[in-house]
Amino acid sequence: MTRTPGWAQGWTIARAAMAALIVAAIVAQLAKSVGTSIGLGRDVGTTIANFFSFFTILSNASAAVVLLVAAIWFWTRGRDADREPTGLAVALAAVSTYMIITGIVYNTLLRNVVLPQGSEPVWWSNEVMHLIAPLFLLADVFFGPLRRALPWRSLWWIVAFPIVWVVYTMVRGPLVTNPVSGDPFWYPYPFLNPNNPGGWPSVILYVIGIAIAIVAVASFVVWWGRRSADRAVVASVPQTADML
Repeated sequence: MTRTPGWAQGWTIARAAMAALIVAAIVAQLAKSVGTSIGLGRDVGTTIANFFSFFTILSNASAAVVLLVAAIWFWTRGRDADREPTGLAVALAAVSTYMIITGIVYNTLLRNVVLPQGSEPVWWSNEVMHLIAPLFLLADVFFGPLRRALPWRSLWWIVAFPIVWVVYTMVRGPLVTNPVSGDPFWYPYPFLNPNNPGGWPSVILYVIGIAIAIVAVASFVVWWGRRSADRAVVASVPQTADML
């Protein structure tokens, strides 16, 4: 079904629509955070930098870009293709992994926690970025058209960004003054803050646990893509009985 022209066209439209919805959600929350920062006399530059230091924002922004690129590729070159380009396939696998992890972590650890984003969350924006978009990217793993089988070494590309983000977060954290509380540090998520009860041992355990989750989800995404691509190839090969 996911290889039929009608399905590919419909899913591509859904990808473009989801990209637009994600962008709208990011802009809405950013505008609220900046507006609050200006109204309370906080440092706007720090507020914006902090906003784009959340894994949620970065994963959603990346997902919007990749979904839009996938839609543009399909409408310009992909109508006659039998599978997506390798680079696009890796990008889709990566953002799907990040968004699935975002949905899991937020809804299991953070849904009832107030995060230091500079303002109250915009409710619909919050739901789009933490629930609706992750569910769509999960669905994209199963139903996205023209999927390509990726080699297992693609996992290195997928896990590279979360590693860089964690290093960036832990290095930047003690160098930034929290514009809300005035604390001489700022971390986007409480479980990454070594100043909280539990200290560094707790942070390290959370990082290890989330790293394992990222590798597990990424492995599943790559495995499912390989499985789907292999089944599509088998389905496209004429059976011996039909050739006689």
